Amino acid sequence: MKKIGLIAIIIILIDQISKFYIKTNFQLGESLTVIPDWFQLVFVENPGMAYGMQMGGIFGKIALVVFRWVLIIWGTWFLTKNVKIYTSNYFIIPAALILAGAFGNVIDSSFYGLIFDSGTTYNEEFEQWQGYFGQVSKADFSGYAPLFQGTVVDMLHFPLFDYTWPEFIPMIGGKSGTFFAPVFNIADSAITVGGILLLLFKDRAFTLPSQNLN
Repeated sequence: MKKIGLIAIIIILIDQISKFYIKTNFQLGESLTVIPDWFQLVFVENPGMAYGMQMGGIFGKIALVVFRWVLIIWGTWFLTKNVKIYTSNYFIIPAALILAGAFGNVIDSSFYGLIFDSGTTYNEEFEQWQGYFGQVSKADFSGYAPLFQGTVVDMLHFPLFDYTWPEFIPMIGGKSGTFFAPVFNIADSAITVGGILLLLFKDRAFTLPSQNLN
């Protein structure tokens, strides 16, 4: 469990430091090209799920945050129960990545509304999430939203290439897009990488130590 805790703490720190930096040094929507045509830093705020997906208004937002906390508590219990059974790094590392990613994003959703003075908020009249102008200068705890109504900070953008679907394909023929379009963060990356690793190496991850000796 110590190894899982150490990996999780490192990922959470990297995630939160990067979010604090972007939040306090970029204006909402501002971008910076790091590698031309491949990698950009783009400051966006996501009120919903990973990779920019959204879910309902305030009720959906709060329900999602509560659900995430339930999953984190359950996940921590599950790891505590099974880490002495499945001791392989094929289990420990992916589990730590997933737990750290979930915790990293739930910090934003739960507490950023209390920590920062500006952020994306839900407009009840227009029934949509609305951004703000200017730049957050510091985390002064003046608050822009109640508990559980903060928005997740995203900044990583990899627009690898543009494409246009062939005209003969029904419904989507002729439409253009960008791969990979979503803007995400370190926590999203940790969850995705952890999930892929666990899926790829599930047989080794859930193999008992005694079975490895056979």
